[in-house]
Amino acid sequence: MDIFLQLVINGLLLGGAYAIISIGLTLIFGVIRVVNFAHGEFLMVAMYAAYLFSTQLGWHPYVAIVPIAILLFGLGALMQRAIIQPLLSADGHIQIFATVGVSTALMNLALLVFGADVLAIQTDVGTGTFFVGGFSIGEGPLITLIAALLLAWGMHVFLTRTYLGRAFRAVAQHQYAASLMGVNVPVIYILAFAIGSAFVGVGGALLTPQYPVFPTIGSYFVLTAFVIVVLGGMGSLTGALFGSLLIGLVDSLAGYYVAPDLKEVVYFAIFILILVFRPTGLFGLGRGSE
Repeated sequence: MDIFLQLVINGLLLGGAYAIISIGLTLIFGVIRVVNFAHGEFLMVAMYAAYLFSTQLGWHPYVAIVPIAILLFGLGALMQRAIIQPLLSADGHIQIFATVGVSTALMNLALLVFGADVLAIQTDVGTGTFFVGGFSIGEGPLITLIAALLLAWGMHVFLTRTYLGRAFRAVAQHQYAASLMGVNVPVIYILAFAIGSAFVGVGGALLTPQYPVFPTIGSYFVLTAFVIVVLGGMGSLTGALFGSLLIGLVDSLAGYYVAPDLKEVVYFAIFILILVFRPTGLFGLGRGSE
């Protein structure tokens, strides 16, 4: 029983890392209806930025969260304005090819600048472990989970209590009707993409003390993030949060009770079953980010 509870704790903590990446991804899709296949490489950029802040300036990645989030906010706004916006009226596969192209370019740029070496920072903050009631809890994963919950709550408040948030939801529901009501749709698109990218910037800063940095690190997380976004319901922030915790639990339990090499098979099987019986995902209710 103790082993099972420890695995549950580990799974929930892992879910926090998935959530902070998935929330930004589902926000972008919920508002703009574009799947950003460069989202993982944005995470990679954020982690390299955190590594540079740590090694060159002596800043802990947690201290560098704000500048890294601003950097990713700008990168997201630039990508949306320069690449996505001109392609919004194009076929969906053209948009996919464009984001895949950005992903490939960023990955190869990282290879060119940093090489293929696996890099890591040395820090005591966010890498330790403490015990509560005999159960082991990692400092970094706990901080990441708390941050994910706070960001999800903050985004919910933003979307439901502010004029700009209501504009986001209006555009997500029907962009033409929103434009008739005076909403500047292109600006909302830029802000949605930029904020979703800033979320992954925060995630990169939080994950750098826990994981090494290398050019393909984004692929390690983003494939699972796509599963979570579809599983929870495309465009649903609630679904992204609960889907992340669910996949974290499945990852932890399947890795122990089935086999570490087969845990992805287990949650992909669950993912397929849910899509068969509920194609909109667990929390999919239609257009809009709730």
